[in-house]
Amino acid sequence: MDTFINPYTDFGFKKLFGEEQSKHLLISFLNDLLGEREQITDLTFKNTEHLPVVNSQRKAVFDIFCTNDKGEHFIVEMQKAKQDYFKDRSVFYSTFPIQEQAEKGSEWNFELKAVYCIGILDFRFNDHKDCTEVIHTVQLKNQHNQLFYDKLKFIYVEMPNFNKTLEQLETHQDRWFYFIKNLANLQHIPELFRDDIIYQGFETARIASLNDIEKDVYQDSLKVYRDMFSVIQTSKIEGFDEGFNGGFNKSTVAGITGLLHQKILTDKQIATALKVTVEQVAALRLTLGDNK
Repeated sequence: MDTFINPYTDFGFKKLFGEEQSKHLLISFLNDLLGEREQITDLTFKNTEHLPVVNSQRKAVFDIFCTNDKGEHFIVEMQKAKQDYFKDRSVFYSTFPIQEQAEKGSEWNFELKAVYCIGILDFRFNDHKDCTEVIHTVQLKNQHNQLFYDKLKFIYVEMPNFNKTLEQLETHQDRWFYFIKNLANLQHIPELFRDDIIYQGFETARIASLNDIEKDVYQDSLKVYRDMFSVIQTSKIEGFDEGFNGGFNKSTVAGITGLLHQKILTDKQIATALKVTVEQVAALRLTLGDNK
């Protein structure tokens, strides 16, 4: 039986970072992302559903939407699956906290508070498959690569690229990434987190501490996540199989996938056991988003 909730589920993510009693966890996580120049001392949660100005336009529903003590806006989202026009969607979402700052009357001078869009991604961007960076920070710049506007920032955390072990964690940011990526698979709190604010995140995430209603909601959320994961994996396997022109059947792919998920055998050992090439195992590992 699992000990901690899965933070990639809608319930898990909002339980950890989207509730008033866990606000300090979100502040700590964001401060590690933003750096010393942009530290947050307090946050206020706001309505996550944003309606368009015109009824015929599309609304936006954020995972977490909040403002800090300086009036700056933060959209924080857990993105579980790759989707078409993902970057377009990010830009579209950023327009809502920008538009809502407009003041009625002719006296408003168009001064805006900063808007931060933060995405925790359980997938890799299509256009930089060879990139191993975990954090991607995007801002408006001119043709000379000089910052044009400092009040709109997109920060994407590419979780599949974070592969540090407990012993390799160097910074507090590393600890947060380790916590998010490994929480659902841990059975106890590592000693490293004993005197850390993240320890409180582990306690918040204990399934045994949830009330009956929360447990039911979590199980529903977990089922949605697992169903989505299954669909994604099936799609990847079928696409991989087709890429080998039928010479690499689905049962073999499924066998390799199962061994890869166990994270025990090397690519060479798997290749030997299933009589395929090391290159084929490595290619499937990359297709599944597993780079060890």
